[in-house]
Amino acid sequence: MSTPSTEPRPTRPQRGEELTLHIDSLAFGGAGVARHEGGWVVFVREALPGDTVRAVVTKRKRHYGEARLLEVITPSPDRVEPVAHHPGAPWQVMPYEKQLEIKAEQVEDALRRLGHLDGFQMLPIVPAVEQWRYRNKLEFSFGTDAATGELICGFHAPGSWEDIVHVEDCMLQSERGNEARRQVLVWARAQGHTAYDRRTQIGELRNLVIREGRRTGEIQVRLVVSEGVEVEAGSLNAAVQADSLLVTEITTVGETTTGGSTSRVAGNETITEELGGLTFRLGGQSFFQTNTEMAEKLYAVTADVAKLQGWERVYDLFCGIGTIGLSLASRSGEVWGLEIVEEAIANALDNAKANDISNAHYFAGDVRLAMRDLVEKAGRPDVIVVDPPRAGLSQKVVRRVLEASAKRIVYVSCNPTTLAPNAAQMAEEGYILKTVQPVDMFPQTPHIECVALLERGE
Repeated sequence: MSTPSTEPRPTRPQRGEELTLHIDSLAFGGAGVARHEGGWVVFVREALPGDTVRAVVTKRKRHYGEARLLEVITPSPDRVEPVAHHPGAPWQVMPYEKQLEIKAEQVEDALRRLGHLDGFQMLPIVPAVEQWRYRNKLEFSFGTDAATGELICGFHAPGSWEDIVHVEDCMLQSERGNEARRQVLVWARAQGHTAYDRRTQIGELRNLVIREGRRTGEIQVRLVVSEGVEVEAGSLNAAVQADSLLVTEITTVGETTTGGSTSRVAGNETITEELGGLTFRLGGQSFFQTNTEMAEKLYAVTADVAKLQGWERVYDLFCGIGTIGLSLASRSGEVWGLEIVEEAIANALDNAKANDISNAHYFAGDVRLAMRDLVEKAGRPDVIVVDPPRAGLSQKVVRRVLEASAKRIVYVSCNPTTLAPNAAQMAEEGYILKTVQPVDMFPQTPHIECVALLERGE
């Protein structure tokens, strides 16, 4: 007969209950981690290790809960005054050196704890070129001020799908980008436009997307509106100083800036950006790294770990508009890019042509289904570069990558918690994780990119 456990069961507070908590560490994603009576884990956003805080429980699960910060009772020794009123910069209350330290630790912890990997070399994290005003693209949401009823433009409040926090100066954006946002808001108020209400699904203006060529100075403004909304093109063009002015009409209920029907109001369909000596044309919905200066650093790391000597056949999977593959083309024998979004493949082909790159070939297809056909058409790769979305690679995609039997796999990751199981699956089939290089693309936030090199064992 088994002996009953004498371990105390965690005490689970009720939703809405206020707690006094001491924060021990930071979870991946940036929330502070505390332990309530009996060891019940509580995640508190905007709290730092060393803080003692008062927080209210917002989510209650069996083994953990989430709480909203109400007050910092005793601040952490690492806590500094925030620079900006900005819901998109939660880590600005930490010195930048501390941000880098924690990000590097989280990458290594994910690989060791989640992937059970060892023996790899953790290289020092590459710090950002700029700590503020570094983004070349931002997506804003329209809302209504609860007190005045006035149209506002900003970001979702943390943890809310309907409340919008107005921003006057977004310090992740350039001064020119800020001015373009203000111009659109002044115009929209003068026209009497209303914000889309996410609860009632009524209203005209949904989002505003501002993209800037950091190297060219060109700016693109895209207004996202509900179905059937008429935009007075002449007055909008007169109000907004932009090289490309677009309107996207969205028919779906949910909030999104992708899809829909996009039309040109004024200027060009695209703007130009330069990266690593190459020129890229960016449409309204083209994917492009949102930090130009650090994308150059990221791609330089990718090229270094790929160890290209000029003759290799390189596969660029999830290639988007071709930025990584084209940056590697001059060091490769040939590049073969694969991407499911047909518009992105059209952009990649145009970008190859615009940069006089003849050894890069691009095809639209799902990596999971098209990988075998690519191997049959192009031949087995020497190097595979994979840059998946945050969800990482499915097990089937990993199997297709392994079947191609490349000597080296360079995995560009925006989420170490999905990199870890993917790398572990590759390690089970004989690949060895050699090096991991974190790169800080997004200062003042918990987001971290890294480049991992896996080599096929003998």
